[in-house]
Amino acid sequence: MSILDNLTDIAYEIDNGLATITINRPERFNSFRARTVDELIAAFKNAWASGEVGVVCLTGAGDRAFSTGGDQKQRAETGDYGPSETGLFEIDSLHRVIRDCPKPTIAAVNGFAIGGGHVLHVLCDLTIAADTAKFGQVGPKVGSFDAGFGTGYLARVVGEKKAREIWLMLRQYTAEEAADMGLVNKVVPQAELMTEVRAWADQMLNHSPTAMKVLKQSMNMDTEHFAGTGQLAFSHLELFTQTPEAKEGVTAFNEKRAPDFSPFRGA
Repeated sequence: MSILDNLTDIAYEIDNGLATITINRPERFNSFRARTVDELIAAFKNAWASGEVGVVCLTGAGDRAFSTGGDQKQRAETGDYGPSETGLFEIDSLHRVIRDCPKPTIAAVNGFAIGGGHVLHVLCDLTIAADTAKFGQVGPKVGSFDAGFGTGYLARVVGEKKAREIWLMLRQYTAEEAADMGLVNKVVPQAELMTEVRAWADQMLNHSPTAMKVLKQSMNMDTEHFAGTGQLAFSHLELFTQTPEAKEGVTAFNEKRAPDFSPFRGA
């Protein structure tokens, strides 16, 4: 039985050439655990292979969050992101399949795109945002980071100074601010978000799929080296999450208090 036959964390549907993948954990602000990542990878691969699909949309359930990244409550409960199909937390594989899928991908950002959720929308080819959406990073507050596509590629999208501001200041940005910095392609009223996605998809469905694939691969080539950087960073992150410094971040998050990282400022 395919994982797509027993979905618990996402919804997946195909309609007139458009595959819509919805992170379906609104009670956790569509944060992802290992199971969520497995299901997302399976859905993207299905859309990649399907002759019925020409465009893929990634979004979140409800109107509060696109995704707020890794599930910190899960991390506090079990020390990891829970069980997976392979025994691995396949977040780097998810990044690869979003980026490598030869079909155009649209992030429909319906609310908070924060932390690892922010990285997911950055990796999509296009981003359409509801006017209520919010964007930003959070990793250094919770003892985490994303060095690779989440940083180097982000700098290509918005520029070095703005990318450093996003990661070092951890501010949240409105949809209009995100559009101004080139992080978002278009902002629409919340109620019109999926209608706008449908219109963009329909326009691209008129185009040569081979031409679209080669164009996407050509644009990806310039930043392909960030994949290796990301793998190295995830190796370090796995070790870092076991340190007192990282544990202070996730504990503070779940206790709803400001973290105290002052003991870790030495060389």
